[in-house]
Amino acid sequence: MERVRRWALPALLLVASIGAWQLATSSGALHLDPLLVPSPAEVAEALWQNRSLLAENAGVTLREVLLGFALAVAVGLAFAVVLHLSEALRLAFYPVLVASQTIPIVAIAPILVVWFGYGISPKLWIIALICFFPITVNTLDGLRSVDSEATKMMRTLDASRTQILIRVEVPSALPYFFSGAKIAAAVAVIAAFIAELAGGESGLGVLIRQDTAVLETARAFAAIALLSLIAIVLFALIALAERRVVTWR
Repeated sequence: MERVRRWALPALLLVASIGAWQLATSSGALHLDPLLVPSPAEVAEALWQNRSLLAENAGVTLREVLLGFALAVAVGLAFAVVLHLSEALRLAFYPVLVASQTIPIVAIAPILVVWFGYGISPKLWIIALICFFPITVNTLDGLRSVDSEATKMMRTLDASRTQILIRVEVPSALPYFFSGAKIAAAVAVIAAFIAELAGGESGLGVLIRQDTAVLETARAFAAIALLSLIAIVLFALIALAERRVVTWR
């Protein structure tokens, strides 16, 4: 019953929102310009009629998101472990890590494109830069949240620093890591969109830019829906992995 409610309530809210959107666009009560605000029916029609074009560009964006996210996970985990093991490095780099998030990624995205060219490399770095922070900070907090009594017990058993890290600290940090990964999954598609706007030849971000320029708003909304779907599926897969791995939670 609880699982049904968990899915039924968001589904009802989504259906109600789409219904209100359809009513607002079809009734004319709000005087919405159909060129600027298409109805859900028009978006669904554009999604079907342009399914090949949308699928091709969605595949490009999905590849960028997955590779950039994987890069952020690899670098973020390694960085978190290094900062955890070295207090000097943590004191030196943690403020810089926080300060780096004050730099608008929109401002540096074109610079990365100039440095790395118009291929996939700058897009991966832009996605990784945005996803890196929540993964690193959450994992580092998890590594530092270990019960001190558990650490003392391991030391009394003559465990090495590496054994304490693997057997006690890493398991304790896993829930924190997955929380950070879910946040990163939600923003990864935003990063991909920004990266493609800064310098892309294909992808949903490029398609949205081109469609809005010629007022193909129905297809632009369809591309936005696919971006959202990618984020939701990635989030759900990470949540599923969390339930399989963090069985004790």
